[in-house]
Amino acid sequence: MKNVDYIIVGDGYAGLFFAHQLIKNNKSFVIFSEGRKSASQVSAGIINPVVLKKFTTFWLAQEQIDFLKESLREIESYTGKNYLINAPIHRVFHDESEQKLWLKKSDNSELSGFLNKDFYDLDGINNPFHTGKVNQSARLNVNGFFGDLFNYFNEHGQLIKEKFEYEKVNALDSVYKDISFKHIIFCEGMGVKNNPYFSDIAVIPNKGHHIRVKLLQAIQTDVTIKKKHFLFPIDGGLHFYGGTYDREQLHNHIDDSAVEQLRRGLSEVYPGDFEVSEVHFGFRPTVKDRRPIIGNHPEYRNFYVLNGLGARGILNGCYFSQSLYQHIEEGISLPDEVSLSRFS
Repeated sequence: MKNVDYIIVGDGYAGLFFAHQLIKNNKSFVIFSEGRKSASQVSAGIINPVVLKKFTTFWLAQEQIDFLKESLREIESYTGKNYLINAPIHRVFHDESEQKLWLKKSDNSELSGFLNKDFYDLDGINNPFHTGKVNQSARLNVNGFFGDLFNYFNEHGQLIKEKFEYEKVNALDSVYKDISFKHIIFCEGMGVKNNPYFSDIAVIPNKGHHIRVKLLQAIQTDVTIKKKHFLFPIDGGLHFYGGTYDREQLHNHIDDSAVEQLRRGLSEVYPGDFEVSEVHFGFRPTVKDRRPIIGNHPEYRNFYVLNGLGARGILNGCYFSQSLYQHIEEGISLPDEVSLSRFS
């Protein structure tokens, strides 16, 4: 029998950032990964403190940005890699009224640290009304982050590459197969709907597509461009463009209409020819109030859920993994805004 402090079920941002909390605090754990790419693993990796449709911010944005940067420095201490790509977001303005709104919002105390008052012209794209730079924005090296952490877990005997079988859990004795655990954390995204302990939590799937394209004309590469969607360079001479949002077409294959939407959006911001090399999609677990869902099972008190991270999986997953860890280990109450109990 193997004894661990924690079992983590799920290999997206929630699971990996919670695993980091355990590494930092010298707790033993295993993490289950089916080997299929989660929504997190095909995500853009955008780190953005601003809602770019309305030029507003969100709850705890500065705190989440600061905590993420601290956490990535800690992760670098044991992987030896820095995953933060300092390529700030530049929002392409549609017209002069958006410029004026941006400047007006930049005087707001909540937004002054994020909305740069200077306007910019970017090379190689259509931006007749210039762009606004989002201070403190960046990207995560998604492939490097997941690849290196999985390698680290594997080397330390913490990675179990198989599907978690709920029927093999002895909940009363806190045993799964030949593993005895103190706590189990379910971080499964939309996979939670198959989880008999938390299948009824209020997460809503939001399907997102992105395309990987070859641009036939050069554009500026030290920024992340945003108009309708995000555009930035990735490995292999390709660019990422996406992603869409769809709560209706939830079948498990590519939607041609979403790909066409992306083609049209890219053509608006990029004047040259391009070739679509790949199409990817995933299902974000979203919540009506746009806040994560964190808490424990009413009967099995050492069974926890960390879910509902939505489109801000990096920031939410990083910040609230600490909230859950401190709740379990130190008895600190979860914020009411994210607690599972808010739905009861």
